[in-house]
Amino acid sequence: MRDERTFYVITYDVADDRRRARVSKALENYGPRAQESVFEAHLTDTLLKRLKERVLPLLHPDDSLRIYHLCNSCWEQAEAHGGT
Repeated sequence: MRDERTFYVITYDVADDRRRARVSKALENYGPRAQESVFEAHLTDTLLKRLKERVLPLLHPDDSLRIYHLCNSCWEQAEAHGGT
């Protein structure tokens, strides 16, 4: 496993309010919220594994979690408009 950090965009869609709150709270430990159900995080392989171990058990079959890996050059070219 690598010790270097990689940039990830993590999105979720959880219908149940209680489950959604738990997923959101868990993701807050790994990176800042970019939008309501979108987080950004710089993670090592170990941290990514821990994130999955913590969040995936919270999900039900109808829920979704997507983790997008962005290479360094892609991350440097990303644009953000409005908001924080």
